[in-house]
Amino acid sequence: MRILPESFFARGAVEVAKDLLGKVIVHGDCSGRIVEVEAYLGMDDLAAHASRGITERTRVLFGPPGRAYVYLIYGMYECLNFVAEREGDPGCVLIRALEPLEGTGEMFQRRPAARRVEDLCSGPGKLTRAMGITRALNGANVTVAGAFTVRRQAKEPAIEIVTSARIGITQCADWPLRFYMAGSRFVSGKPKKGMQ
Repeated sequence: MRILPESFFARGAVEVAKDLLGKVIVHGDCSGRIVEVEAYLGMDDLAAHASRGITERTRVLFGPPGRAYVYLIYGMYECLNFVAEREGDPGCVLIRALEPLEGTGEMFQRRPAARRVEDLCSGPGKLTRAMGITRALNGANVTVAGAFTVRRQAKEPAIEIVTSARIGITQCADWPLRFYMAGSRFVSGKPKKGMQ
């Protein structure tokens, strides 16, 4: 599998979000196929952290594309995003769910409450815990060889993308910026009514 180059991420966040579906996140011995994402559009998107401007927390969003933005929510769950757009233009993509591929034994050890493989990575906080992704990886460059990368399989099957509103936000909540693979049993929760 080839590592996605920085140029893949240096595009509009919506385009990057859709194109990330089916790509594979690798962290150490664990990997998972991306099946659900949400796009965040920067300064004009009030649901985006970047809309508050550059802070110590959001600085990575304004930096080069292809970096990980990992933050804590509710004081207990870490969420993984990838920086999109060109440097200085703070779009990003939240990874909402993965289909586990390798290292599932390790994932079950990290998430003992999960009863089925479908439950391991079916949510942004679940997948980071299962994959061992923490805030220590905030700012990591996933476009270079290393333990944490995003890769393209040699043969990618055709996928059908479903579009819906984003989940769990109050600002700009009706914007259709959530994308997931149709028919995937690994998406977070019950799929919302979508717009094909």
